[in-house]
Amino acid sequence: MAPDGPDREPVAASIAALAERIGRPAFTAVCVDLLAGAPRERYVVELRALTGHGWQPGDAVLDRDRWRDHWVRTWGARGLLHVWDDAATPAVVRGLADQHHRPAEMCLKVGARHDVAGTGPGAAALAAHPLPRVRVQAVRCLAVTGDTEHVAALAARLDDEHPDVRRQAARALETLRRRLDLDA
Repeated sequence: MAPDGPDREPVAASIAALAERIGRPAFTAVCVDLLAGAPRERYVVELRALTGHGWQPGDAVLDRDRWRDHWVRTWGARGLLHVWDDAATPAVVRGLADQHHRPAEMCLKVGARHDVAGTGPGAAALAAHPLPRVRVQAVRCLAVTGDTEHVAALAARLDDEHPDVRRQAARALETLRRRLDLDA
């Protein structure tokens, strides 16, 4: 991998290369373990690819004061965003309930990109999150993974205080209605 800087490899490419190098089952296991809170020291080599940083032991990524534990969980979910395997479904569904918004938000992105079964309830709960960026991702996820019981959660966001959430909720509601063949 190229060192940190403008010539470094894009994160998506380094993640795909890691999955190719160690195999999809091992890659998925690493990401699931990180998403569950595994210690970063266990996956030093893998985290280089998942973070996009060419760091070495002793560098900032191992510094818990600089990179809190929620980042490790987020990086695990980000790996699944770029290289998906259905075996990770339970971990992504659990990740939607993470105490920190960043891993939960990344799990919403994974759910939407890969149509992850079972993410609808967690996404509906996150549609009322205090942060607009999380609400936006939640309604995007519901557009893909939601069902009839999630229409109300999307409709509630049509009056959201944040314009981005309102716009995305309108798009998501239309997509959900079309996808489920619901009457407008």
